Amino acid sequence: MPQRCLRQQRHLLSTLGDAAVGVLLTGAARAKAAAATRVAGDWLAGLLAAECAAVVPGRPARPSMPVLFDPARMPKRGKGGTPASRVALLHAVAHIELNAIDLAFDLVARFGAVMPRAFLDDWVRIGGEEALHFGLLADRLEALGSHYGALPAHDGLWLAATATAHDLLARLAVVPLVLEARGLDVTPDMIVRLERGGDSESAGILRRIFADEIGHVAAGSRWFHAVAADSGFDPESAFKLAVATHFRGLVKPPFNDSAREQAGLPPGFYR
Repeated sequence: MPQRCLRQQRHLLSTLGDAAVGVLLTGAARAKAAAATRVAGDWLAGLLAAECAAVVPGRPARPSMPVLFDPARMPKRGKGGTPASRVALLHAVAHIELNAIDLAFDLVARFGAVMPRAFLDDWVRIGGEEALHFGLLADRLEALGSHYGALPAHDGLWLAATATAHDLLARLAVVPLVLEARGLDVTPDMIVRLERGGDSESAGILRRIFADEIGHVAAGSRWFHAVAADSGFDPESAFKLAVATHFRGLVKPPFNDSAREQAGLPPGFYR
């Protein structure tokens, strides 16, 4: 791989690794999003040393609400055609985006010390974008008379992170290339249902998220291919082995082939 994370600029106030862990250790949802936004801005401005050695928590801090269930125990939320099901849909997406903040900064803190600067640039930027998404959804929930934490949510995303904490290739396969790629498949239908229900404002938020998520999956695909090649693995075979070993579930259709193609995710990976 290219040059490792540089250990320099020690005169700066903090390191990127410490800042990323700070995001992970922030429990309140709005505060976590604000911390992620601040770290992304500081990194872009050159205010953080590019040093990634840090003690990474096994599990990030989370707010006391929502109550977290096993994915299999989650109640059905409906299709978004009624006000209540619309709130449930937006709450579910907000929960995914809050998890995505932690997933991005966990990648930086856990694996950044052995990766090039471009890897750090990608995942810090992505963490900042996930924070923006969460803020938009949290604001929208409040405009609709609810709030993040009002409904139960599932812990499936962090279960996937825990299962791949020891292996960067597995983490990239399961999180961006399976879980985030699934968002590319299902979000367009969510947008259509919200538009049909007269909620064009919520639909607009999901359009923004969808456009950004293509870039997030693209970053996952780019780094998965780079790490696989550096390890001497065939990327498609390595992906299928990682998913079979570490993913609880099936990679199942329908697939949004055009969005996946834009993200650099070859059909041979998932068909």
